[in-house]
Amino acid sequence: MDTYLSHEASFRRILVQASRSYEIIVGRDLLKDCGHWIRQIASPCVAVIVADDTVDGLYGDRVAASVEKEGIRALRYRFPHGEESKNPDRLFELLEFMAERSVTRTDLIIALGGGVTGDLTGFAASVYLRGTPFIQIPTTLLAAVDSSVGGKTAVNLKAGKNLAGTFNQPHLVLCDTDTLKTLPEQEFACGMAEVIKYGVLSDPALFRLLEQEDARDHLDSIICRCVSIKKDLVMEDEFDTGLRQLLNLGHTLAHAIEKYSGFCISHGQAVAMGLAAVARCAWASGLAKEDCSGRIEAVLGKYGLPVRCDYPVDRLCQAILKDKKRSGGTINLVIPQRIGDTCLHRIEVERLVEFYSSDVRKEEKDSKKGLTK
Repeated sequence: MDTYLSHEASFRRILVQASRSYEIIVGRDLLKDCGHWIRQIASPCVAVIVADDTVDGLYGDRVAASVEKEGIRALRYRFPHGEESKNPDRLFELLEFMAERSVTRTDLIIALGGGVTGDLTGFAASVYLRGTPFIQIPTTLLAAVDSSVGGKTAVNLKAGKNLAGTFNQPHLVLCDTDTLKTLPEQEFACGMAEVIKYGVLSDPALFRLLEQEDARDHLDSIICRCVSIKKDLVMEDEFDTGLRQLLNLGHTLAHAIEKYSGFCISHGQAVAMGLAAVARCAWASGLAKEDCSGRIEAVLGKYGLPVRCDYPVDRLCQAILKDKKRSGGTINLVIPQRIGDTCLHRIEVERLVEFYSSDVRKEEKDSKKGLTK
């Protein structure tokens, strides 16, 4: 893992070398000095701090004070919290906010918050004046381990999740792990869905730690490990045409679940359902080398996450057909072959219902066998 302790031994730094090279800094009590870190990559300028109403109330004043201490003038854009704010109308409202205040390309935009804030801000930064620097300051576990890194930005359309967006690497990621202490249990659990995904994806040791220990006791090292796995895939396949698609483990069904629920089911909960479902179906379809679904469901349950979805499979598969990962008549599924070993499997769209129903058919078949004995 390409992380190391700093001179102060209070934070870790991870370097991402993509189309834009930048650092991810992970540690405690970073917010009070965030202006110092930002000043390392920016001249005195204007910083637009984008945060939802919840996060702005918690941390907005602290971040604004820190950047202004470094000679950077703070402007604040505040929006209603929730996935429903990740839409084109909100995007253009943010763009108009910056234009009305004459923000320039030598200024910067700060995403302070979770995945919705990071996606919205990163997208706005990529198109405002054809590109304005932006910084990610994640305040949720999900954003810290996943969405703040890698440069994917998007808003939702009526047809589906994340269907309009850009690739736009941040200029810096500052992850103050103290902010995670204020997370409600459900929000923390949603982040754990992504953490568990990384263990299933490529790190059996991480998965065992999640099984045997309490993740809260190892947050800094867990975040660094997840981020390192992601940055390696991003550096190899920045624009998501090959191996980076492995990061979609559990997400193909998850995005359909979110859309079908009207975004009442959170992203993390949907990822948990999608991860458990693809593990069960991979084994039932003969695509997995081992049946790891039991271990996956157990660790998801340990962190308060659901493993089943009651929505009709055929309706969910209809939603999957609008997924951005679809290519013509096929779509890539990420298959967990065993814990720490995943692969891409291209499947015809007309076989999606068959695949996502295979676990139920297997359970029914096994049940009938049991009755006849």
